[in-house]
This record gives sequence, C-alpha cells and structure tokens, in this order.
Amino acid sequence: MSGGDWKEMFNAGCEGNLALVEYHVKSGVDVHYAHPEFLSTPLVAAILARQEAVALYLLDHGANPALASEFDAATPLQAARQVGLVAVEEKLVAMGVPRPPAAPDKPPPRPRVLTAATVFLALLVCLVLLGWLIAGGR
Repeated sequence: MSGGDWKEMFNAGCEGNLALVEYHVKSGVDVHYAHPEFLSTPLVAAILARQEAVALYLLDHGANPALASEFDAATPLQAARQVGLVAVEEKLVAMGVPRPPAAPDKPPPRPRVLTAATVFLALLVCLVLLGWLIAGGR
C-alpha cells in the first residue's frame, strides 16, 4: 500500500466517492490505517463528512467499528451520534459496539442563598470602590 493510495481513498470517503473507495478497498488499502499527517481513520472521517454510504461500505468491508480517530477524538459511534447518522449508529450497535450508558438524572440545582456574610462582603467592596473613586482613583 502506498500512502498516496490511502490518501486518495481517505479523500474519496470524505467526498462520498463510493466507487473510488471500493476500488481502493478491493486493491488492499488498509481501512484501519491512520496516516501520520491525518491521524484520522477513514471510517470516522467519512461519518463526520456525513457520507453514510461510504461509512456503511467500510463497516461491511472490515473497518473496525470501535477504532477511535485520534485527530477527531471520537469513536465511530460518537461521530455517528454527533452528525445524526442513525443508520450508521444502528449498524455499529448491531456489530457489537455498546451504547454508552444513559446520563443519570441530575437533581435540580439548589437555589442560591445569599447569606448575610455574602451581602456584607459585597457592600464592603462597593464602599471601598466608591471611596477610591471619590478620592480620584489614587
């Protein structure tokens, strides 16, 4: 595999050129490789570019469904959720990628209570600033 072949496949995936991606995959270009200049996987890049057909093709042809992209700081599932590619998300889950746990219900925020000490301190700061201004800011 030459770097140029991988780069051409990567760019084709981002542009949605499925025929060119198919050509490179059939020619043996590694779908797991993250080029040192890119630090991104072809799968995550295609997902973030909203190229659903390319992403599904890569998954059907050996792309690791859990391989994170260093540059994008995202797994394929995170990328699919980020851009709303539901079909890709469902495919990833069907391939065994676990859905992240649901966020726990947060308790309602506590109301902020101003204590006498807080009010006193705020008034003191205002008085000091006022005195400074009256004195000419010196």
